[in-house]
Amino acid sequence: MNEIQGFLDRPDGARLAWRKVEGAGPTVVWLGGFKSDMAGTKAQALADWALAAGRAYVRFDYFGHGESSGEFRDGTITRWREDAIAVLDELTVGPLVLVGSSMGGWISCLAAIAMPQRVKAMLLIAPAPDFTEKLMAPEIPPQGRADLERDGVWLRPSEYGEPYPITRQLLEDGARWSILGGEPIPIAAPVRILQGGEDPDVPWRHALELAQTLKGQDVVFTLIKDGDHRLSRPQDLARMIAAVEELSA
Repeated sequence: MNEIQGFLDRPDGARLAWRKVEGAGPTVVWLGGFKSDMAGTKAQALADWALAAGRAYVRFDYFGHGESSGEFRDGTITRWREDAIAVLDELTVGPLVLVGSSMGGWISCLAAIAMPQRVKAMLLIAPAPDFTEKLMAPEIPPQGRADLERDGVWLRPSEYGEPYPITRQLLEDGARWSILGGEPIPIAAPVRILQGGEDPDVPWRHALELAQTLKGQDVVFTLIKDGDHRLSRPQDLARMIAAVEELSA
């Protein structure tokens, strides 16, 4: 068994890079984080698991991420949600287990709301729903706000490399897809959440609010007290694989 790869053509000419392992279902789908890509440690660990276990698995890069076309700064939550739904519609069949990391946790929730008949379960790792509004916007310094007002973009420093371009369009669009702070989130499928207690990007209370807002009752929140945002240590990867196996059973 091996992993195949290709590009999914979008109506506007953009191309989304993907990789796929054919195997037994349900299909596990990786949804990555903000400015991350499908070559990351967790996505690769799931590919290795799928190949070894003979399980169906798909990973992809959103518009403006990794091997996909487009400029990152032109992306929005609307765009990345549409990318995810297109991948699910065109590259998978049957029931799905979504594995969403950070922003991918938000995108996973939006996809599950859009296609409840197919999403059978979700594993969310340091999920960051509403991050544009609730986590990012409050931390923009005065100079960043001035940059956004003047140029429509702020270059946000990052611990993970080059500064991230944060656009006014991203912030305004993100507010359209808010799922916290109102009605219960209409997701009834089983959900497992892995969250680091030492996460500098997504406070554990933010992820816990998501767990408490989900409509379904089969929700398990696991706090990894010494865990960071990436949760990519060997013990973290083992927890991730165990949760995927449980949800896929």
